[in-house]
Amino acid sequence: MKLHTHTWGSGDRVAVLVHGIMSDHRSWRRVGPALADRGYRVIGVDLRGHGASGRGPYSVESFADDLVETLPVGVELALGHSLGGLALSLAVERLGPRRAVYVDPAWALGQAGVDPAVFAEFKSAPRQAIVNFNPRWEDEDVDIELATLAAWDAATSAAVGGEHAVDRIPDAPVVPSLVQVADPSFLVSDALKKDLAGRGFEVRTVTGAGHVIHRDDFAGFMDSLDGWV
Repeated sequence: MKLHTHTWGSGDRVAVLVHGIMSDHRSWRRVGPALADRGYRVIGVDLRGHGASGRGPYSVESFADDLVETLPVGVELALGHSLGGLALSLAVERLGPRRAVYVDPAWALGQAGVDPAVFAEFKSAPRQAIVNFNPRWEDEDVDIELATLAAWDAATSAAVGGEHAVDRIPDAPVVPSLVQVADPSFLVSDALKKDLAGRGFEVRTVTGAGHVIHRDDFAGFMDSLDGWV
């Protein structure tokens, strides 16, 4: 499936951004312009079932295949958050970016004991619930979350829930790769951080940041990208 995309900037270098479940390209509203200011042309996608992209059927493999069908090969930087990090890791060999960044990736759903199917309950979350769940978010991010939830097909959660909530930890990085980890992270344990470092990933923790690091602590997120962007 060819995905809906949004572009920031017109630089010679290309960066691609892949959002997490329940979201779309709008979650990168500060990251896209920040990378554009650094000379990138930044492409943000809406995953299948999210934003303005097409709907179903849903599987982790289809999320990855859609990235390959939509995005250019050989970009300078590919960055994926949570489900987007999982999809990117399954597409990275075919996309061949020069560098990859995985933000609190959903690689160990089995280990974490998290069933993303429960995310469907957030579909109708009121504004105050989002504020309470994300107390460090700016008002604009809360507005965007409400909009992206309205646009999101909650059936996507079944692709990574239930029997599909399994570990898909890469054996090794295909390209030089950074893993950014929230603090605390419900997806990347301390043991997994050590495991990933042993597999050849660079691992950096953004102290005090929630799962959506780039919305919870934008400055910390950008600082953690030092040397990678």
